[in-house]
Amino acid sequence: MARVLGTCVAAATLALAVPGTAYAAHGFLVIDGAAHRNPSGCFPLGDFVPPVVRNGTDAVVEVWSGPDCTGQVDWLIYPGETYHANGSRSVFVL
Repeated sequence: MARVLGTCVAAATLALAVPGTAYAAHGFLVIDGAAHRNPSGCFPLGDFVPPVVRNGTDAVVEVWSGPDCTGQVDWLIYPGETYHANGSRSVFVL
């Protein structure tokens, strides 16, 4: 009985000790010609010229009105779409 219990405890400890993998979109997010491979998180957009964002990933990209993905979501860019982010300040890869 002690051996079985010890095996179960060891298996549970090992399962909890293995870190989970972080999710990142697969593909490329292209912002003004700069490609970001397997992106995740928030990306800034340019301040002066309306940036062009091409979503070549398998994830939806949110376009935010403020810097650092603050404010409100202005638009959603679905996989395969290109968006001219006029006035938006950042994008977030879901």
